[in-house]
Amino acid sequence: MSKNPRLNQPVPDASDAADPGGDEDKTQLVSPVIRAMRLLRFIAEGGSTANLSEVGRRIDVNRVTVMRLLATLEHEGMVERLPQGGHQAGFALLKLGAKVLAGKDLTVFARRVLAALSESLQLSAYLGVLDGGDVLYLLRDMPQTSLVSNIQVGSRVPAHLTTPGRMLIAGLPEDTLRERLGEEPLTTVTGQSPATYARLGDILAADRERGCAWSFSAFEPGIDSCAAPVFDASGATVAAISVAGPDIRFERAPDLRERVEREVKRAARDLSGLLGYAAGQRHPH
Repeated sequence: MSKNPRLNQPVPDASDAADPGGDEDKTQLVSPVIRAMRLLRFIAEGGSTANLSEVGRRIDVNRVTVMRLLATLEHEGMVERLPQGGHQAGFALLKLGAKVLAGKDLTVFARRVLAALSESLQLSAYLGVLDGGDVLYLLRDMPQTSLVSNIQVGSRVPAHLTTPGRMLIAGLPEDTLRERLGEEPLTTVTGQSPATYARLGDILAADRERGCAWSFSAFEPGIDSCAAPVFDASGATVAAISVAGPDIRFERAPDLRERVEREVKRAARDLSGLLGYAAGQRHPH
């Protein structure tokens, strides 16, 4: 049962809205908005929407109104439907809250984004940040499948060797790259690894153009990976989201690569939005 006493308060109607003895002029209140806020609060506090009649009883509205409110809130992105039934707070609501919060924690927001991405694609999902010349893997979310990648949380890898690392350095000028990565020849692990800044520059230019980075067994044999950048409120690249999985899955499903790229980019946009980034915002160099 909800611990919030306001969930069980009756919604003001025309008869009680004009209460001259109240602390505020209730004639200014809009009942549908109050009902929507009660429903949002109910969902945010963990209430289940699987039984609409029960939800209606808890927030004191009828079942049909609950259904219409859910449809409206889902349309606006304030709630989203769960695969197992019911609803949870949507990205639009989280983004709205994020703009209000004084401090924004990258990893708190990223956990949910990675979980959704991993569940959808059934691939391992990662969050990486730049630390000197390395990509540092901060988070990982794995589907219920066998481990196929050797990258663990806390792993450090030279940034130019992996897809999230490439996205993190894609916007850096060459002098900064040299300062972070060192002199040529660059570290290599496979025949696809760039050993020169000329080759690395070509790869990063293609990554910037595409908006994501791909690797086909370029770091770990038999593992394909895709990554996209995450921006903060200032437009700076602060992290990268990536997924990795066995190349045989991509070979068996020709359309998987397109879907992965689309969903990784969307996940990166969602996380950027939660950090206060506005789409179309210019990035600082």
